[in-house]
Amino acid sequence: MKLIIAFIQDKDCNRLVKALNKEKFLSTRLSTTGNFLKRGNSTLLLGVKDSQVERVLAIIKDHSHMRQEFITTSMATNMMGEVPNQPVEVTVGGATVLILPLERMVHF
Repeated sequence: MKLIIAFIQDKDCNRLVKALNKEKFLSTRLSTTGNFLKRGNSTLLLGVKDSQVERVLAIIKDHSHMRQEFITTSMATNMMGEVPNQPVEVTVGGATVLILPLERMVHF
């Protein structure tokens, strides 16, 4: 068995969970905050059989989209302090997935 931990944007989470549920994959959703954008995202936890890992990864890939967004950041100047926040376009989204061995899963 494997424990799949998927970090995704909140914008993608509801569609992803529906797609997983449609194929009978149950998940636990945690509200988390990423360090890069300091915004809310979601972390999904799934316990699956080894033979199901590739199917779950395909569903995650199909429902986790990269997108361009503007963020504001401070740019330091030479010994003059900081200039006002400047918008910068960055690529966000997609999914980061960890797959770990799972010794045992029990439902009560």
